[in-house]
Amino acid sequence: MKCPYCNHEDQKVIDSRPVDDLNAIRRRRQCEGCGRRFTTFERVETIPLMIVKKDDTREPYNRAKIEKGVLSACHKRPVSVEEMNRMIDDIEAELYQMDSKEIPSTIVGELVMDKLKELDEVAYVRFSSVYREFTDVHTFMKELEKLYKKKKR
Repeated sequence: MKCPYCNHEDQKVIDSRPVDDLNAIRRRRQCEGCGRRFTTFERVETIPLMIVKKDDTREPYNRAKIEKGVLSACHKRPVSVEEMNRMIDDIEAELYQMDSKEIPSTIVGELVMDKLKELDEVAYVRFSSVYREFTDVHTFMKELEKLYKKKKR
């Protein structure tokens, strides 16, 4: 493993502990070259999930794609990186607990939207507008009205 700051190959582990779901280990490391600290996570490697896209093509599950979408949706919102990571961990856990190892991308998108709705409504609307490909203002307004009605109850 290389240091993300200086690419030096030697680090020492300062602290190790299991992550909440006990399926990963969080390690705090310090680079022997530059002395900076960073965190790594070790996860058990399982049978890879395959995501079935709308056009029926399949590709391996890629956490980075969810991270990218969530980061974009939460940009300039009062959502911490820890909250986003926790949410993505929850989504990932749900995906791995499903019976099938081939999961439609629509299920992944819906899971992300459900979790974002709980985390931050503005981030939810941002993500859903891209994911559901809102074509006009009326579709966008319908989604906002649904959200507003649920909040009023």
